[in-house]
This record gives sequence, structure tokens and C-alpha cells, in this order.
Amino acid sequence: MTNNKAENGEPDSTVQQMTEDTELPEFDDVEESLSEIDEQMELLQAENADLKDKYLRLMAEMENLRRRTAKEIKDANVYGVTSFARDMLAVGDNLGRALAAMPDNVADTVDEAFKTLLEGVGLTEREMINALGKHGVKKIDPEGEKFDPNFHQAMFEVPNPDLPNGTVMQVVQSGYVIGERVLRPAMVGVTKGGPKAPKTTTTSDGISLATSAADIPQDTSEEPEQPAPNGDGESGAHVNKTA
Repeated sequence: MTNNKAENGEPDSTVQQMTEDTELPEFDDVEESLSEIDEQMELLQAENADLKDKYLRLMAEMENLRRRTAKEIKDANVYGVTSFARDMLAVGDNLGRALAAMPDNVADTVDEAFKTLLEGVGLTEREMINALGKHGVKKIDPEGEKFDPNFHQAMFEVPNPDLPNGTVMQVVQSGYVIGERVLRPAMVGVTKGGPKAPKTTTTSDGISLATSAADIPQDTSEEPEQPAPNGDGESGAHVNKTA
């Protein structure tokens, strides 16, 4: 029967009943639902932006932590032996003083046993300095250089009119550095009474340039004579103002 009605073009009673029972949503209800969806979207976007900001901050903190850790590890490898190296410098100084106290021709006047002892002391000093060098310890020998308070310690002044003021003329005790730090400043004697040391500036290429007045070339050419003024008080020379 139902199929016959559908074939004859008559509406099916079941479909008609379902259509009548189904209520279409009102326009206000649809607008309210869209407004709620927009609010939820805004909340989700704000939450997403907040999570992204926290993530970026966390990544920045982790990168800073990684760099600090790498620097601490590097410093520990380079400067971990600082205290030990400083103590060993005193031992090296004593070995050097023992060798310096011997006359130059002592090897020709002593027996073989004492000569072997001297050679052993010298070998021990060299080996100790080489061992310290393998750990980044380098010797400072600033004789003839300009006094630098960051690496040198002035013990006395030596009058010398031939050398610029503040030139290291004598090294009393050698200094040492480890990495980029001073392990022990060099104890030196500096000159006084000489000409002032020229000031230097370092360019971006690492080139030192003298900036003192003595290093600036002077123009020794004579100035041209000015023409005598004419009767109107103006110079008789004609000035061409066009380039």
C-alpha cells in the first residue's frame, strides 16, 4: 500500500508525520550557538598562545642552561688545575734559582756526579714547565714591552732617558697565565725619565695605530703669500667659486 502511494505521487503518511514532529531550530538559537563557538575558539586560541609562549621561554631557558653548562665544563677543564699550577710555580722558581746560583764554568770544575746532579735539576725544571704548558699555563716574559698592570707588577723604577716611560726594563720574576686568566703577574722594573710612550689605538683589524702628536706627520710646506689688498680693502685675487 505504501509503495503504491509513493508510485502514485501521494505523500507517505510516515514521512509526513516525521516532518510534522521535527521542529526547526529558531534563528536566535543558532546565533547563540555560534556565539558560544566563537567564545570557545577565543579561549582555545588564548590558551594556545599561552602554551606557545611558555614553550618558547622553556626552550630559551634550556638553551641558556646548555651554554652555561658548556662554559662551566670548559672552564673546569682549563682552570681546574689553577691552584695546583700556582703551587708548582714556586717549585720551578726554586729550581731556577738553584741553577742561577751556579757559576757559568762550574761544569768544568766539579766531578761527574755533581755535573750529573746539575743536569738533572735543569731537566726537571724544563719538564715541569713543559707539563704546565700542556695544561694551558704559559710564561710571561715582558722585557722591552710596555708596562701592563693587568699582567705586570712594578717593583721599582729605573731612570732611563732613552726608553719611553713605563717600559719594562728588567724582569725580576717571570709571570704566568692560564687560559685567559693571570696565574701570577710578572714582577718587573720599569723605566722613568724618558719620552712619553705613544698612545695606540687598535682598529677592527687588530692593527695598532700611533696617535701621539709626535707620530702625526706635520705639513712643512710654506704657506703661499697672500696678495696685497686693493683700495677697497678686498684682496686683489679673483676667487673662482665654481668647482
